Amino acid sequence: MFEIKKPSSSNKTIGMPDNLIQSLEKLATKNDISFNQLVVQCCEYALGEMKKDKD
Repeated sequence: MFEIKKPSSSNKTIGMPDNLIQSLEKLATKNDISFNQLVVQCCEYALGEMKKDKD
């Protein structure tokens, strides 16, 4: 049966170096996604790679 899921999310303020923000903003714009979506994908990828390294 089809089930609509609403992912939970929370807001968190973090500090980043200016040059990292600029690089991420350019990359997000180039790929037509939001800055937030890009940061989430980067974090998920990094965590996934860390898990692989531990195996």
